[in-house]
Amino acid sequence: MAIRSKRIIAQIIKELTQLGRDRLTLIMALGLPLVLLLVFGFSTSLDVNRINIAIQDLDSTRISREYISTFERTNKFKLVAQGSTVNVPRLLDTGQAAAGVIIPPEFARDLRRPEREAQVQVLVDGTDANTANLVRAYARATTNAFTENLRSPSSSTTNLIAENSRPSGSATPVTLQTRLWYNPGLETLKYIGPGALAITVTLFPALLAGLATAKEREQNTITQIYASSMTGAEYLLGKAAAFWLVGMAEVLLTHVESWGFFGLWFAGDPIPVMVGSALYIACVVLWGIFMGANSSTQSAVIQSVSLTAFLLSMQFSGYIYPISNIPIYIRWISVLVPARYYILLTRDAYVRGVGWIGVWSSILALAALTSLFFFLAWRKLQKMQVET
Repeated sequence: MAIRSKRIIAQIIKELTQLGRDRLTLIMALGLPLVLLLVFGFSTSLDVNRINIAIQDLDSTRISREYISTFERTNKFKLVAQGSTVNVPRLLDTGQAAAGVIIPPEFARDLRRPEREAQVQVLVDGTDANTANLVRAYARATTNAFTENLRSPSSSTTNLIAENSRPSGSATPVTLQTRLWYNPGLETLKYIGPGALAITVTLFPALLAGLATAKEREQNTITQIYASSMTGAEYLLGKAAAFWLVGMAEVLLTHVESWGFFGLWFAGDPIPVMVGSALYIACVVLWGIFMGANSSTQSAVIQSVSLTAFLLSMQFSGYIYPISNIPIYIRWISVLVPARYYILLTRDAYVRGVGWIGVWSSILALAALTSLFFFLAWRKLQKMQVET
């Protein structure tokens, strides 16, 4: 039987009319994603700043004090205690400091000897492994800055260290110059913001579509549709198109909000992310209908959609940490998560700006998932019709 567009349009009007009667649900569907975007965008940060640090200076020389001043000048650390009597382990135990530095008694003397290496002990609270690694990296970078300052001819402390440079005739050290590609300012919002866009529009289109489907099944009004001349494909296309329009309205609002609050703007061709947005919303809507068709109650839809659409998108999309960090035996789940591909599109649109050449595979993946979810939802509706 051929698919007739009039029936699809009638189904779209019916779904939108029912949604429009429930003003509270409609307002929440369009307003809550905006609130979630602000929450995810501003509360999620990978930066670690103002780390409480304690320094025990057992050398008490001008050079050791200059080393301490290097930590004070950076915005990464907040010096909470310093001096020769500071008990660094105790401050770590009580939580007053997240890191500690112990400068040995012969620190300045070792710096004056080219054949010896001055050593400093750094103690880091390893409760949070990610923060601990960052603190260790910051401490190493601060120490490197101090060393470079000593080597500089204009340094005020250079004249305090005799023979601090390499012996004559030694090889010139390698200088590493780093250029940051795409995000030279290392702005966290340029990483978190585009990812938050995908997460915030994942839940509500799928949830609304799933609830509408489960409600018809729960109230047994879906039998009227089966008794009519409307085919399962027409019913599915009409219902999906209605909530797809709602989802696209969410996409538009959240992207406009990101321009104003996050300072994001297109770095390249916006067409790929527009096409990807249409496919992504289709994915989540069709998945919501599939979940609604498999649930006997609306409460079950809320739980299943929250788990499969929202939680999996948070954990398996690369929103916060790379997918390569996920254990390989469960990493395959990310292949079936549409947010994984949409985040690649939004980050390319707002940060990289490469365009089609860099994201065509994500577009194809979203198209494949849309086809898969459509088939699953259609098959389930067909099975329900036979059972009814």
